[in-house]
Amino acid sequence: MSHLFSPLQLREITFRNRITVSPMCEYSSTDGFATNWHLVHLGSRAVGGAGLVLTEAAAVSPEGRISIHDLGIWKDEHIPMLQEITAFISAQGAVPGIQLAHAGRKASTLRPWEGSRALPAEDGGWEVVAPSAIPFNDVYPVPVALTETGIRKVKDDFKAAAIRALKAGFQVIEIHGAHGYLLHNFLSPLSNHRTDEYGGSFENRIRLLVETVEAVREVWPEQYPLLLRISATDWAEGGWTPEESVKLAAIVKEKGVDLVDCSSGGLAAHQQIKVGPLYQTPFAEKIRKEAGIATGAVGLITTAEEAESIIANGWADMVLMAREMLRDPYFPLRAAHELGAEIKWPVQYERAKRRK
Repeated sequence: MSHLFSPLQLREITFRNRITVSPMCEYSSTDGFATNWHLVHLGSRAVGGAGLVLTEAAAVSPEGRISIHDLGIWKDEHIPMLQEITAFISAQGAVPGIQLAHAGRKASTLRPWEGSRALPAEDGGWEVVAPSAIPFNDVYPVPVALTETGIRKVKDDFKAAAIRALKAGFQVIEIHGAHGYLLHNFLSPLSNHRTDEYGGSFENRIRLLVETVEAVREVWPEQYPLLLRISATDWAEGGWTPEESVKLAAIVKEKGVDLVDCSSGGLAAHQQIKVGPLYQTPFAEKIRKEAGIATGAVGLITTAEEAESIIANGWADMVLMAREMLRDPYFPLRAAHELGAEIKWPVQYERAKRRK
């Protein structure tokens, strides 16, 4: 029996298998609206057999976008198209989830294929915010340090976005606290030089993320899971560490987080990442064992055997896949065949299930 294709239950939601479509920015929205591109992109991966399909980072405010082309959920007008998408995903047997995000000091930039640098003001660029006025690098915008009023707005924006996510039909929320975006900016001493209650000590640096989790959990139904993505390490001296990630995971578990999605890096331009197959999986294993919380593994997981080994060995509870899902939206169907697991195919595709 395949471990990868065993069901997973978090709260009252059961995922048909352990394969999750990881959030992947498509940079294909105008004014935050989802389009037919998102319907086909996400829908095809639900057809392909994934257990959980997560949207790309959905900005909780206009200023929280990475680019002007980001998906958003900061106004009610965004809900109807998202409802179409969640309805289709659910009809295929997958669980629809959304990642809520604020880009922080990485906001107001061009799309990657246009050159990763600040979006000029004349082209719609805006003032960006962070815990401290420290830019990501010399071609990114210089942020303005958030005031107490600004911090309250961030929490309120995440809370309002969670209410809209529920109305849109999502059954899972993932809070984005990784990759050098706003909540991660507060976690790391490399980007957070504040001297108030939101900076300095570990307890102060995690305060905004913990309060954001509390705000979202307050309005997110008890029966629905809440996930948190973190960068388990900054891969840079003096930055956020795996040991701090374990401490944070134990705290947010008590606040209502059900699974920690363990990525890494993205905060420091001078990071030194040791990249290789399953290179981030040890973080998921460490946090799972030491914090006693379910985890997700992500990063250079490209084969059925690799994904199976993660679950079979107890390194993580869920496998999140990004680039491999771009290459093959039907990876779960293929992986089930390779692992000898029985998986339900869409009836429209069943004639292709037999390989002979």
